[in-house]
Amino acid sequence: MNWLQLAQEVVGGKVISDQEAISILNCDDDELLVLLNGAFHIRKHYFGKKVKLNMIINAKSGYCPEDCGYCSQSSISTAEIEKYPFITKEEILEGAKIAFENKVGTYCIVASGRGPTRKGVNVVSEAVEEIKDKYGLKVCACLGILKEEQAAQLKQAGVDRYNHNLNTSERHHSYITTSHTYKDRVNTVEIAKKHGISPCSGAIIGMKETKEDVIDIARALRQLDADSIPINFLHAIDGTKLEGVNELNPRYCLKVLALFRYINPTKEIRISGGREVNLGSLQPLGLYAANSVFLGNYLTTQGQESNQDHKMLSDLGFEIELVEKQEGVFSL
Repeated sequence: MNWLQLAQEVVGGKVISDQEAISILNCDDDELLVLLNGAFHIRKHYFGKKVKLNMIINAKSGYCPEDCGYCSQSSISTAEIEKYPFITKEEILEGAKIAFENKVGTYCIVASGRGPTRKGVNVVSEAVEEIKDKYGLKVCACLGILKEEQAAQLKQAGVDRYNHNLNTSERHHSYITTSHTYKDRVNTVEIAKKHGISPCSGAIIGMKETKEDVIDIARALRQLDADSIPINFLHAIDGTKLEGVNELNPRYCLKVLALFRYINPTKEIRISGGREVNLGSLQPLGLYAANSVFLGNYLTTQGQESNQDHKMLSDLGFEIELVEKQEGVFSL
C-alpha cells in the first residue's frame, strides 16, 4: 500500500474503503513509519504542527449505577478507588486555575453516574460562568446521559463541548455494558449538537473487540460528526470486568491512531486514557497522527507529569495551541 498516496487522496476528499482500513490495522511493523508519514500528511494539512492540550477534573467519583466493564467506578467493580459526591464550585475553579497555568486549552469537568442531577448541572453551570470570566478556557462537560433541558442550561452557562463516548461498536456494545444502550449514547451526543454544544465522542481500544469493530467505531464517529475524538487505550484495572485484559502493544496503538486520522481527517483526534501504559516510549509518535492530548491524571488512574508532556512537545518541534481573548470572546 502506498500510504502517502492514500493520504493525499484523503485530503482530496476520498473516503477510504474497508479493505484499506483493515490494511492500516494489519500494516507490517516495518511499514509503520511510512504509515505514520501518511497520517502526518493529513494531520499537517488540517492542523499544522499545533497540539491542543486538555485536562480533566474528576468532579464526582464512584457511586455509579451503570455496569460498564472497563470502569472502576461502575456498580459491578470491586476496585479500590476514592469515592466522593459532587465537588464544590470552588474546587472546580481551583482545577481550572491549574489547567490555565499548564497552558491547557480545554478543561474537562467529568462526573460519574448515569446522568447529571439538577444539583450537578447547577454547580457546573455556575463554575463555568466564572471559568470563562477568569481564565477563558474552553470547557468540556462529561456528565453522562443528557436531557434536553440540561443541555440547554449548560449551553447557556457557556459550556463549549460535551463528551459522551460511544466507546465501542454497536455490535460489541452489549459485551461492555447492559445498563444502557448504544443508542442512548448516540442520542446524548445528538442532544448536545441540537443545543449548539460541540460534540466530543470517542472510543476505548483493547476491550476484546475485533479490528472490524475498531473500523466500525471510527466510521460511526465520522457519521456522528464528532468535532473531537478521544482515543483511549484500555488500562485494565483490577476489580473490573476487564481485569487482566492486555491485548495491546504500542505499534498497534499507533496504527489505530493512524486509522482514525485517515477516516476522520478534519477532526481533533486526542490521545487519551491509557496512553502512558500502552504507547510507552512510543508516545511521541502518536502525535504524528493525533493533534490533541490529555495532560495530568485521568479519572482513577495516573498520567505522567505535565512537564514531561511539555518537554515531549518541545522535542517534537510542535506548538501548543493557546486560547486567545479577542474583544471579550475566547477562541481556539
